[in-house]
Amino acid sequence: MTLLFETESKTVPITKDMVRKAYQKVKSNQGSAGIDKESLEQYQTNVSKNLYKLWNRLSSGSYFPQPVREVEIPKTNGGKRKLGIPTVSDRIAQEVIRSYLEPRLESQFHEHSYGYRPLKSAHQAVLQVQKNVRKYAWVIDMDIKSFFDEVDHELLMKALDKHVEEKWVKMYIKRWLECPSQATDGTLTHKQGKGTPQGGVISPLLANLYLHYVLDKWLKLKYPQLAFVRYADDVVLHCSSEEEARHLLDQIRVRLLECKLRLSETKTQLVYCKDYRRQERKDYGNKFCFLGFDFKPKVYKSKRAGEDIFLGYGCEMSQNAKSKVIKGWRKLDWHKQSTLSQTILS
Repeated sequence: MTLLFETESKTVPITKDMVRKAYQKVKSNQGSAGIDKESLEQYQTNVSKNLYKLWNRLSSGSYFPQPVREVEIPKTNGGKRKLGIPTVSDRIAQEVIRSYLEPRLESQFHEHSYGYRPLKSAHQAVLQVQKNVRKYAWVIDMDIKSFFDEVDHELLMKALDKHVEEKWVKMYIKRWLECPSQATDGTLTHKQGKGTPQGGVISPLLANLYLHYVLDKWLKLKYPQLAFVRYADDVVLHCSSEEEARHLLDQIRVRLLECKLRLSETKTQLVYCKDYRRQERKDYGNKFCFLGFDFKPKVYKSKRAGEDIFLGYGCEMSQNAKSKVIKGWRKLDWHKQSTLSQTILS
């Protein structure tokens, strides 16, 4: 860094070091270019000047984000998911605020919320669901309809007010929330008081805060004995009986509507976790998918002498997940990277 970047901080308490660290984090995560088409590699060619310019604007309150670049990626069900890709500078700015807020909000989040959190992972979430299905016979496989598009700005800012006093933090978050998206043809779509784009650095943290109050904290207060696992907006709830599951699902519908969200009725289902102990119900499905794993009845080999096999309830990688892995392997072209000749191999 040049001495130019060693200027003293301004009125907003964002330091040069905060911007430097945010840049290093964004650099390690890579990512695509935003609407300005400036890649990380191009940004790095004049990194000292770029970071100074960004810090100068952030610390003076004059920073305004550019529109996010809208891209569509295919979903496993054949549909499309819209992502909003910020510019490199905007990703760094979001990382500054995310890093500043995360420790404060982390102390509030529920232990069984696993998505996009430090020291938490998708594998931990899957393992917890594995433990729960052995104990509870019923599952609510829950899907929130278009969650990231429906997050209500007013309610989100209300949740932030509970934990954030700094006006400058809320000012920048509000600017990101209100930032329009730009389609490939240049058309700008302005927010109508809702939505936080998938693809933004700070969006997962804001989504976790929103669902902390919509679901996690509400469930803990209303149903303290209930077992559940949440990974971002993917939620699995475990119940002991059909009656309990139906009642809970009805209450969740009401709760989501109160918070300006909706269940995806076509994707939400009650599942009976059938195994050798649970054989009586035949009128419900007994399979659900969570984070790329299919949970379903499976035949296991018994460790007890004289008992060869039994029906259990477990999980395995879903076919869609397997297809993605195989597709990724093929792209690597391992068979073309060998340093051995065909003669040596034969």
